[in-house]
Amino acid sequence: MNAVRACALALALVCASVPVVAQQREGVNVGKRSAFTNLVPAQEVEKMAGQQYKQVLEQADSKNALAPPDNEELKRLRTIAQRLIPFATPWNERASQWQWEVNLIGSKQINAYCMPGGKIAFYTGILRTLQLTDDEAAMVMGHEMAHALREHARERMGKSTVTTGAARLGGALLSGWLGIDPNLTDMVAQQGANLLNLKFSREDESEADLVGMEIAARAGYDPRAGITLWEKMGANNKGAPPQWLSTHPASGTRIADMQAAMPSVMPLFERARAAQGGKP
Repeated sequence: MNAVRACALALALVCASVPVVAQQREGVNVGKRSAFTNLVPAQEVEKMAGQQYKQVLEQADSKNALAPPDNEELKRLRTIAQRLIPFATPWNERASQWQWEVNLIGSKQINAYCMPGGKIAFYTGILRTLQLTDDEAAMVMGHEMAHALREHARERMGKSTVTTGAARLGGALLSGWLGIDPNLTDMVAQQGANLLNLKFSREDESEADLVGMEIAARAGYDPRAGITLWEKMGANNKGAPPQWLSTHPASGTRIADMQAAMPSVMPLFERARAAQGGKP
């Protein structure tokens, strides 16, 4: 597919996404998934994710850093996942077909992720450094699951396809019509593409916060733990760059957004907790 056709297809897909009045539902409202996901086959993204996840586990295992099944921290994470996963499918029908996995890697990294297809990894650093409670760990896991469910990686790949095609097309046109160095136009276009991805990455993080908080709340985990989680994150990242230079919203912004959404998710948590007999 040449650059002109790629750009035309992307424009058609975006324009075709006419807003539809959604049925009233409980919980957060983050809108429809991006039309850019339609540019990249979900099966291919999930296949690549599975291969990369396997490589990560093999590397960790070769360094004796992969937690065995009887590891207490790993069992704790898998218990949390078992409660969250049933509430994933409403956010993405493909999730019912995913082969979900949860693994724990020994590392000081304060990190966790869920790859497309439901491949979850936590690092011991995030559990131990932040001393996460079960509710806070559920907020982290729900957030990472939300990235996969909302197909943020697939969306970014779609955007990259469009911006790369547009950059090449723009460079060729300017070079041919105006005699401008194509290397210069390509460089400018790449910077524009990076800024576009930066913007959407921040939005993706904010969206994942809210979706993850709802999933965890429906599973009976206290959504207010999202506030304490990001207070801990903020204290641990005092040297972090300002929000406009980061792909992640500042901790204060995330906390404010979650506080605003609290009235939408607290009833879900209270109902779930009541159904569990008040047990944590």
